[in-house]
Amino acid sequence: MSKQVLLVSLMLWVFSAFAADSSTDPRLKRAYRFTRDKWIYVHLEGSPAEIGFQHGYLLSAEIAEGVNTVKFMDTYRTKRDWEFFREAARTVIWPNVDAEYQQELQGIVDGLKAKGVQLDLWDIVALNAMEELPDYYLPWLERQQKHASVFVRRPVGHCSAFVATGSMTKDHKPVIAHSNWTNFPVGSRWTVIFDMVPTHGYRMIQDGFPGVIVSDDDFGINSAGLMVTETTITGFSLFDPKGKPEFSRARKALQYAGNIDEYVKIMVDGNNGGYANDWLLADNRTGEVARFELGLKIHRVWRTKDGYYVGANFPSDPRLIEEETDFNPNDQASSMNARHLRWNQLMDQHKGQIDIEMAQKFLADHFDTYEMKEDPNERTLCGHGQHSPRGIPEWDDPPYYPGGAVTAQAADSTLAKNMSLTARAGYPCGVDFIAEPFLKEHPAFEWQKPVLQDMKGNPWAEFKAGEKQ
Repeated sequence: MSKQVLLVSLMLWVFSAFAADSSTDPRLKRAYRFTRDKWIYVHLEGSPAEIGFQHGYLLSAEIAEGVNTVKFMDTYRTKRDWEFFREAARTVIWPNVDAEYQQELQGIVDGLKAKGVQLDLWDIVALNAMEELPDYYLPWLERQQKHASVFVRRPVGHCSAFVATGSMTKDHKPVIAHSNWTNFPVGSRWTVIFDMVPTHGYRMIQDGFPGVIVSDDDFGINSAGLMVTETTITGFSLFDPKGKPEFSRARKALQYAGNIDEYVKIMVDGNNGGYANDWLLADNRTGEVARFELGLKIHRVWRTKDGYYVGANFPSDPRLIEEETDFNPNDQASSMNARHLRWNQLMDQHKGQIDIEMAQKFLADHFDTYEMKEDPNERTLCGHGQHSPRGIPEWDDPPYYPGGAVTAQAADSTLAKNMSLTARAGYPCGVDFIAEPFLKEHPAFEWQKPVLQDMKGNPWAEFKAGEKQ
C-alpha cells in the first residue's frame, strides 16, 4: 500500500472517529434524519439552542451548499457582494429577531462548527432573510439613496395555492395545497421536511430550506390544527427596517398560534413588510378557512366555513393594490391573473369533489387560460418558466428563465389531524428538468452552470410527525 493511500485511509479513519464521537453529544439524542423520494426528513426536539444545534449538525452539508447557492444567485442579480448581505443581517435583521430565535440561529452555527463547516452567524441570518434582504430591504435602501436601479428592481414572486372547506370539499372539511415557485438552483434544494418539537409552543411539521428556521415557501401544520400556506404579493416592495423580520414572525406564528386570529395577531405585530404575502389558513378544529393579505401598513382578512380562497401572487384588497403595489389586476396575460382565473375555474368545476388526490392534480395543471390550451409555461398552475418566450416581466424574469414550480405540498383534515402532509419534490406534474440540454439551448443562462442542477421528477410521498425510516 502506497504512502498516499495510507495517508488518505488515516485521514478517513480520524474523520469517522471524530464524527462518531460528535454524534454522542447529548443535544443530538432526540434528533435524526432520513431520506425518501428526494426529501430529507429531520426530527428536531428540545430548547431553541438544542433545535438549532440539531438542525446545523444533521443538515451541515446541505446548509453549506444552500448558502453557496443563495449567495451565488443573490450577488449576481443584485450586483451586491455577500458582505453586503452579511452586514444587513447583522445591523438590520438580527436586532429585531426574538431572543428565542436568536438562540436557535446561534445553535445552527454551533451545529455546523461541530461538523467542521465554517459558516458564521451572519451567514446564517442572511440565509434566513434570503427573501427579505434582496427583494424588500435592498429596494427600500436604494430609494433612500435615490439609486436609479430602484425603478427597475422588482421583488420575485413565489407560489400557487388554495384552501377550501364546507360544500367545496368531498368531506366538507378543509383541504389545503401549495406549490413552491422559485428559481431552479435554489428550488431544487428546497427539499427538507422538518418535524419540530419545541420546548414551548405547538409541534410543527413543514417543508423547508436547509438552514432556515421557517418553511419560507410556506407550508406547515401545527398540533393545534392550524394549516398554513401563502403566495407572495406581486408589485410590492415596501419595507420598515425597524420592524421584525418576516421569517421570525412566520415561525413564531406557526409555533404559537392556536387559531386564525392568533396567527394574524402575531404576523401583524412588528410587521416590517418583508416578504409580503397572502396567507391561506385553515383551522382544522372549526373547519374555518381564511385569506390574510398582509402588506406593510394595510392588511385584510377574509374568512368562511363554506367556500375557498386561492393564491397566485395577486393582491385582492383595492386599497392595498392602489397604495402599496404597482400590480395591474386587469392584465389577463400576466402569470398572476391567468393562474387566478384557472384556480377559480377549477374550484367551480369541482365543487363538492375536492380531496387530497384532486388537490394534487390541480397543482399539476397545465392549462393556460390566456391561450386557452394545454401549454406548460409561466401562466399555468404547474409553472414552467423555462418554456416561456415571454418570461415574467413583473418579476424581472427574462424569457426562458429556469424557474417555476419546484415542489408541491398538500393536506386534508385527516392528514392534518395526524400531523401529516403529502409532498412532491420537483415539478408537481412529475416531469424531469435536465440542466445540460437546457443550457445548450439557452446559453444566456450559462452563468448559472455552477449551481444549476437536474431536477428529477418524484412521486408524491406522505410524511408524518414522529415517523422514522
